Amino acid sequence: MNNKIKQIFSTNEAIVAYSIIILCIIIGFANPVFLSFSTVITLSRAMLITLIFAGLEMMIIIGGGIDVSFPAIACFSAYATIKLILKYNIDSIAFFYIVASLIGLAFGCINAFLIAKKKFPPLIATLAVSSIANGATLAFLGTKEFSNIPEHIDSLSKSYLFSFTNAAGIKYQMTSLILIPIVFLIILFIVLKFTIYGRGIYAIGGDKNAARIAGYNVVKIQSSLYMIGGVLAAIGGVTYTILMRQSSPQNLMGAEMMVIAAVVVGGTRITGGHGTVLGTILGVLLIAIVQNNLVLVGIPTHLQTFVVGLIIVLGTGITSIRAKHIANSAKV
Repeated sequence: MNNKIKQIFSTNEAIVAYSIIILCIIIGFANPVFLSFSTVITLSRAMLITLIFAGLEMMIIIGGGIDVSFPAIACFSAYATIKLILKYNIDSIAFFYIVASLIGLAFGCINAFLIAKKKFPPLIATLAVSSIANGATLAFLGTKEFSNIPEHIDSLSKSYLFSFTNAAGIKYQMTSLILIPIVFLIILFIVLKFTIYGRGIYAIGGDKNAARIAGYNVVKIQSSLYMIGGVLAAIGGVTYTILMRQSSPQNLMGAEMMVIAAVVVGGTRITGGHGTVLGTILGVLLIAIVQNNLVLVGIPTHLQTFVVGLIIVLGTGITSIRAKHIANSAKV
């Protein structure tokens, strides 16, 4: 029993949770305003899109792959659809999500074909798709930024679950869009934890040949991961457009490194076969706190990138050390 408790409190998720608590205490001591409920609302908004992207990246990495194309897919899908909506005066939230998701699915199919069928290295394949999507956005769709979002679609950005007013009388509102990553992550948790498909993802990430011998259809599962990833990227792009109330062909480009960092810090092994939804959420939370609140303790913005890099190194190092320790223990 004692060993089991010790293992729980020494997991990667627990270590990240300790880091978050210590960081919150330090920031809260320097600026007590940070410890108010308004910070929860502010961080939730900051994490909203990252949680969607981190969830899709986590499941792909667990399956032994990697995807750096999702920001470009998100931008192309959302931007192409909003142009269509504005051109034909289509004011429908369902249309926005469905059409963008179909575009995202098309890009996901390209990733799936290159990686699962033609055996391209995932990093090279998704980097190529990212360049294609980004180039196509700029070459064929243009560079104009749109802020004239149709009224019904825009109303979703002003839909709130609840509001909170702090002691200074400042009102903070929790956007209803937060339900999208919450529902997605709950579904992802159930799929990974309790389904044969979820076990197949872990098996393929651990050892493709062993998974194939065990009866898992490696090509089908790999393909489905990138196809689902394309759809989720599009959903993230649409949600970002609604949340920010504007659409730009470049607004999410460059997000892949920070998302992968959050996933890895959360305990997902970059080599595949291991990772949890809880760890990913904690990783995203840690990165969000660093990105959005270190200025409260007097750390300049340009040094925050250094701190994030340091966290990535430490997080990856801890994960690697734990993996080696578990492997050595198994041999003994």
